[in-house]
Amino acid sequence: MDEKDFFRNATTRICGSLEIEKALWNAFLYIRNFIPASQMALHLYDRNTGVVETVARATPEGYQALSLKLPLSKTGRDQAEKQRSMRIRRIDTVKNDTIAATVSKPFADLNLAGLVMDLVIEKKFLGTVTLHSEPGKKFSTDHEHLLRVLNEPFAIALTNNIRYRKLQKYRDLLIDNNRYLQHELQRVSGEEVIGAEFGLRPVMELVRQVAPRDTPVMLLGETGVGKELIASAIHNFSPRQEGPFIKVNCGSIPESLMDSELFGHEKGAFTGANARKRGRFERANTGTIFLDEIGELSSDAQVRLLRVIQEKEIERVGGTETINLDIRVIAATHRNLEKMLAEGRFREDLYFRLKVFPIVIPPLRSRMSDLPSLVQHFIQKKSLDLKLGKIPLLAPGALESLMSYPWPGNVRELENAVERALILSGDNTITFNDIDMSACRAPNPPEIHPRDLNFTGLDTAMARHIQNALCNSCGKIEGKNGAAELLQINPKTLRNRMRKLGVPFGKKAKMIYSGPIP
Repeated sequence: MDEKDFFRNATTRICGSLEIEKALWNAFLYIRNFIPASQMALHLYDRNTGVVETVARATPEGYQALSLKLPLSKTGRDQAEKQRSMRIRRIDTVKNDTIAATVSKPFADLNLAGLVMDLVIEKKFLGTVTLHSEPGKKFSTDHEHLLRVLNEPFAIALTNNIRYRKLQKYRDLLIDNNRYLQHELQRVSGEEVIGAEFGLRPVMELVRQVAPRDTPVMLLGETGVGKELIASAIHNFSPRQEGPFIKVNCGSIPESLMDSELFGHEKGAFTGANARKRGRFERANTGTIFLDEIGELSSDAQVRLLRVIQEKEIERVGGTETINLDIRVIAATHRNLEKMLAEGRFREDLYFRLKVFPIVIPPLRSRMSDLPSLVQHFIQKKSLDLKLGKIPLLAPGALESLMSYPWPGNVRELENAVERALILSGDNTITFNDIDMSACRAPNPPEIHPRDLNFTGLDTAMARHIQNALCNSCGKIEGKNGAAELLQINPKTLRNRMRKLGVPFGKKAKMIYSGPIP
């Protein structure tokens, strides 16, 4: 045999295709005319993790592209370091070699002989090519020599494949990210924080203070107050604004799919896993992840989530690779987490890990000054969504009716009410006549019992006025959005009048007036 002909013919086949598995098969069918091999495989080795990845395998029957990752034991990793100077090794029986036995076990008879060659180019170790013998045969020094002359062609082919795989990965990531971000842009385009200079001003001041830092934030408030919008504002004001903003509704993910949705999975990890999938945490890398309805997580999910938040690393379901993350976590809930802690339904360590910087978002009934702006915003937005020819105007008295309604569903209910009113209005003005103002009203103030016959009708009217202010402030007297501020009166003076009129205040008042509207 002419060694030059062997090199030329084998090299032509090795470098004949970007599909490394196909090139390996074509080369294998030629090489086995001179070397008694039953199969051939290509492997990558990561010295940092000690993981061997089999990327391609060829047999006389055909070829196979793989991504089979197997971690080496400490003994195997030590052996790999000791054998770094040995570019090619003959193994009489595969099962007697720690590394060869680990890598070959999934697809080869461990009683066969093996021939292993390290692939090196420009003094850089890339991986290995392995041959398993035909049953009952051994490899000789001549076989070892023939394989050795193919080191550079195999190394070049593997280098090209590594680069090709990276390009494919980046392309898939770009397509995936583009599809996901286009969906998000369509969903949130045009959204802004209405009330940032009025009812939500204290909230936005906290947002601007915490946004430049990576501190975890907990958003608290009733359903529909706009927690996602505030989370988006924190992200947009932060240095991570160019990175992704990924939302996770913890209450909408089934427990059986939680790990796959959050952390991703490898191809073949379970039935139906037909391709590798990146989880929400991996998508949020270099950006922000928003964990909405965090109180809905099960106990097991809370444990897994705590580890990810603490360690900033994940592993896909069915994978062995540790993926480091650079993310900012924002959580939100409408639930009473303190009560859930006391009942043992929420982990204390996770609670304190997330609630580093809490922000309470007030309900719409506590910031009715924002309602006119919100109504106009939703009229314009929904008119465009519904493709109306012109933007209808509010009917006389419509805004006053809306101001008298308590909005138990908060901003979300208001948005839905505007859309419904636009559909019903046609080309006419918007009236909101379909809203039942008698339903979902704030709790009726307790009856006032006059202390003496001098309790006049004026006193009764004053007591009712104070109670209405307490309803809007959820029982709060002093401070921002308190009843005293709403009534433009000194808190001490207000308390004196409440004592005189028999209007309850303090803990009793908070029990009566605070909390969600039933």
